[in-house]
Amino acid sequence: MKRYSTIFLKIAVILMGIPVLALCIFWVPGFVNYLHYPILIGVYATAITFFFAIYQALKLLSYIDKNKAFSELSVKALKNIKYCAITISVIYAGLVPFLFPIADADDAPGLVGFPIIIIFASTVIAVFAAVLQRLLQDAIDIKFSTLEAICKALDCQPGDILEYRNDT
Repeated sequence: MKRYSTIFLKIAVILMGIPVLALCIFWVPGFVNYLHYPILIGVYATAITFFFAIYQALKLLSYIDKNKAFSELSVKALKNIKYCAITISVIYAGLVPFLFPIADADDAPGLVGFPIIIIFASTVIAVFAAVLQRLLQDAIDIKFSTLEAICKALDCQPGDILEYRNDT
C-alpha cells in the first residue's frame, strides 16, 4: 500500500477531535456554576479518553501506511480503542444519576437521553473494535500457523524458505 494512502482517514479523525476540543475549552467551562463537579469531571475524563482513542486511531492508520496493518501493534491499538470506548460508556453511565435531578428540575428529559445516546454509540464502537481486533488477531495467527505447517512438512526452519527483500 502506498505511503499516505490513509491521509483522508487521518484528516477525518482529526476533524472529529476538533469539535470535542472546542467544546471542552469554550462550552463546558460556562456550565461550572450550573452543573455539579462530578459531571464536569466526568465530561473532562471522557474527553481525555476520547483523545487517547483518537491517538490510537491515528497510530493504527500510520501502521497501515507502513504496511504493518497485520501486526501485534495494530491489534494493540484496536484493543486500546475498545477499552477507551468501554471507559466512555462506564463514565457516562455513572453520570446519569447526577443528571437526573437537574433534568427533573428543569423539565428537560433530553439531558438524561443525551448520555444514553453516547453510551450506545460507545458500546457500538467497542463491539466493532473488538470484532476487528479478533479478526486481525486471527489473520496474524493464520499467517504463522501456515508458515509453521510448511516448515513442519518440509522439515526446515522459516529462514530456510524465506528471504527478505527491500522493495524501496
